[in-house]
Amino acid sequence: MSSSIDGAAIDRVLQDAVDSGAVPSVAAIAADRDGVIYEGAAGPKAAGSDEPLSTGTHFRIMSMTKMVATTAALQQVEKGTLDLSAPIKEYCPEFADVAVIDGWDGDTPRLRAPAGDATVHQLVTHTTGLGYWFWSEDLMRWEAATGTPNVLSGSNVVFTAPLLADPGTRFIYGINTDWLGKVIEAAGGVKLDVAVKEGITGPLGMNDTAFQVAEGWKDSITPVHVKGEDGTWVDSGIELNQTPEYYAGGHGLYSTPRDYVKFQQALLRGGELGGERILQEATVDAAFTNQIGDLDFPSSIPTADPTASGPFNAGPGYKWGYGLLLNTQDVPGMRRAYSGAWAGLCNTHFWVDRSTGIVGSIYSNFLPFIPQEALDLYANYEKALYASL
Repeated sequence: MSSSIDGAAIDRVLQDAVDSGAVPSVAAIAADRDGVIYEGAAGPKAAGSDEPLSTGTHFRIMSMTKMVATTAALQQVEKGTLDLSAPIKEYCPEFADVAVIDGWDGDTPRLRAPAGDATVHQLVTHTTGLGYWFWSEDLMRWEAATGTPNVLSGSNVVFTAPLLADPGTRFIYGINTDWLGKVIEAAGGVKLDVAVKEGITGPLGMNDTAFQVAEGWKDSITPVHVKGEDGTWVDSGIELNQTPEYYAGGHGLYSTPRDYVKFQQALLRGGELGGERILQEATVDAAFTNQIGDLDFPSSIPTADPTASGPFNAGPGYKWGYGLLLNTQDVPGMRRAYSGAWAGLCNTHFWVDRSTGIVGSIYSNFLPFIPQEALDLYANYEKALYASL
């Protein structure tokens, strides 16, 4: 750990959040180009247990999977086996059947053909029109009307979900990266788990990152917590499908803070870590560049399912790169402009600040996503870290 980092101050931020009941437990880690500069944790691995959480604990990293899957796609672009400008249906013919939801006749959704073909680039940038149930009342209603489970079911039936807008007209966060996983498999000729292991986790030595729980990890995983009626944290019993019909590029990975920080470092270092290159520097530069043009990441997204997520109020000035949310202005006392970041539904969060030369991440596993207490903790952690630089 760097001697310049005030680890005790950061430790206090984490412990205060647990002591206040804001989170059931929390682990955090930060690194520069050369190695880990801070790691710490507070609280038990499971509510009510004596075993402490640590940066070696396994978490469901949910949508932090997206940047890993996006990297697998970009590797195929570099090899010439995947064309970002091509229609999705060239790789997944079934995408031609995906319609746009265009209102309701009673409880029956009105569907129409999209105005144009969605491209692979639009999958990578969440501009196809595909959404997620927890931020879309229309998708919540469509799932109820059709009896279709949400994307966490692990069932291929989720790929029948309609678009919420015509391709290229809006940024809508959704199941794009799950479709991208299907594209990766079609273009590369191997399953997504193999593409990720051979191209990313294997070369980077991320042996604690995978789509399915290894036998040796079962005692290392923190549960998904929720608050009970008395306001205390309890194990929800929620678990991802361990025999899914497809590997979810949008949310399927388990990892540890110590493992995922290697991936963050590789992005920080222009695609290389420990002599292993996973992307070319120009590709990494593109990932940290606005890829949605005049479209904007929404400044405010209301929730449609408060049990899954709160509203997301990012504020103005955000764009999307390849798999990354980009802040276009410096955040005072925190990350610099054009840092790349994202999060996971069970309350994990990471960022890569190429200007300052550091990466950070913070992990818990509970629902719903992004209550204000969690957002406050993320900010307090980041401020304490940058104050020590």
